Amino acid sequence: MLAADALFGLLMPLTQVIIGVLVLAAVVVSVHRLVQRGPTRMGGAMLLIGGALVCVAVLSYLVQTF
Repeated sequence: MLAADALFGLLMPLTQVIIGVLVLAAVVVSVHRLVQRGPTRMGGAMLLIGGALVCVAVLSYLVQTF
């Protein structure tokens, strides 16, 4: 059991890096597509991104407090 915990402890940062890279790639692709569509869609997209950031911040705060 101890060896499995140690192995998981080593792999955990690697999985976080992989998830971070995939999220970054998705953001870059979506921003590129948004820029191609023009400024008419930028306002709605900024509101959507702002709302998502607020939700993530609230959820992370709630997870840390409990």
